[in-house]
Amino acid sequence: MSTDLPLIGDYSTPTTELTGARIGVVTFPGTLDDVDAARAVRLSGAEAVSLWHADEDPAAALRSVDAVVIPGGFSYGDYLRAGAISRFAPMMDAIASAAGGRQGSTTGLPVLGICNGFQILTESHLLPGSMIKNDHLHFICRDQALAVENAGTAWTRDFEQGQRIVVPLKNQDGQYVADETTLDELEGEGRVVFRYLDVNPNGSRRDIAGVANAAGNVVGLMPHPEHAVEPGFGPDTEAGPRTGVDGLGFFTSVLSAIAAGGAA
Repeated sequence: MSTDLPLIGDYSTPTTELTGARIGVVTFPGTLDDVDAARAVRLSGAEAVSLWHADEDPAAALRSVDAVVIPGGFSYGDYLRAGAISRFAPMMDAIASAAGGRQGSTTGLPVLGICNGFQILTESHLLPGSMIKNDHLHFICRDQALAVENAGTAWTRDFEQGQRIVVPLKNQDGQYVADETTLDELEGEGRVVFRYLDVNPNGSRRDIAGVANAAGNVVGLMPHPEHAVEPGFGPDTEAGPRTGVDGLGFFTSVLSAIAAGGAA
């Protein structure tokens, strides 16, 4: 398959020059958005590397990449619970180990979980809380406004604190829940990374759309930044229909983090 990137129009480029960065994109049975995530990686200036959930040597595969994206979809058909089966994949065991710090590195592998990827991260206990059915019990697909609550993670450093961004949202099991003690800890430690603006689309506690681990290298969110990376395909903006590219900042952020030699 060709990796040529036809230009639809002008789009953002990384703020930090970085050549040779490799970002892995994991595919499970039922993953839908791995191709979209790989394209977002390439548009940011990095090389996208396909990672298979059942790789015979997942640890070796991860040693060849600088960061990992776990994309959206319906892994294993969301049987049992969304992400509940995928958590047992060999690749997830390797990602869990690498996210805590790899040999020769004082920082963990940057990991971004998008939608089903976020669900997998909570099921794997890489992130706290859990995802349940939307409070209205319907699938939802819309452009969603978010507030950037933490601009210091590996995946948000190219944004500004409090910045309003708009990216697509599509989910059925998107309601983020946790006990009050966990929610208070997330708020107090600045680990709420994104919050829904204008409307809470799924009943998530405290309007939380995304959270991070304590180190800031692992981030999960329900909305889909990979669908807002090039003009002609993103959300509508004041500049015109389908011109929104706010999602590209996620992928350029991790390049900046890699170039700086750390996750956060």
